[in-house]
Amino acid sequence: MRATRHPRHQDRAVLITGGAGFIGSNLADALAARGTPVVIFDNMSRSGAHENAAWLQDRHPTRIELVHGDVREPAAVGGVVAGVAAVLHLAAQVAVTTSLHDPIEDFEINARGTLNVLEAIRLRNPRAPLVFASTNKVYGELTGHSFVRRGERYMPADDRMASGVSEAAPLDLHSPYGCSKGAADQYVRDYARVYGLRTAVLRMSCIY
Repeated sequence: MRATRHPRHQDRAVLITGGAGFIGSNLADALAARGTPVVIFDNMSRSGAHENAAWLQDRHPTRIELVHGDVREPAAVGGVVAGVAAVLHLAAQVAVTTSLHDPIEDFEINARGTLNVLEAIRLRNPRAPLVFASTNKVYGELTGHSFVRRGERYMPADDRMASGVSEAAPLDLHSPYGCSKGAADQYVRDYARVYGLRTAVLRMSCIY
C-alpha cells in the first residue's frame, strides 16, 4: 500500500490509528466492504503491518488510504484528524513486558499519543466521535475474584462475571502498561465531560 496524504475528498472517512495492526486491519476491511472510506494512520513498526496494508490495498484499492505517521507527532495527528467522520484509536504499545523494559516509551505512545489524538479532535474536528481501545489491565489483579478451570479454559468462579468485568469494578492499574493505558482511558472519558467530545472506551481482554 502506498503512503499518501489524508484524502481531503473523503470527508466522510473513518480514521483508524494503528489501522495496519491485527484489529485495525480487520476493522478497515469490514468498513471498506460496507462502502465506507477508511484512512489508516500507522507508523508501520509492528510485525505484519506491511503485509496487512498490502492485503487491504489489494481488497479495497479505492476505499482505503494509508498515512504513514506516529501518534507521538501532534502535527501529523492534527493533519489526519481534520475532516474525518469518526476516529477509532487503536495505535498503542501493547505488551506488558515491553512496558517493563521501557516505561518511558510506553507512556509516550499510550498516554501522550492518546492525548495528542484527543487534542487534535478537540481543536480540529470536535464533532467526530472517538472510540478508544483500552484494556482490562486497568482492573489489575481483580483481588477478591477467583477463577476455576473448566475444560481447557479458566473461568470466573462467579457466574456474574461470565460476560466480563463490570464497569463498576474499581480501577487498580498494574504495570507501566496498565498505568499508561489507564491514564489514556481516563483522559478519553474526561474529554467527554470537560470538552463535550463524543467518546467511548472499550476495556478489552486479549484479542484473537
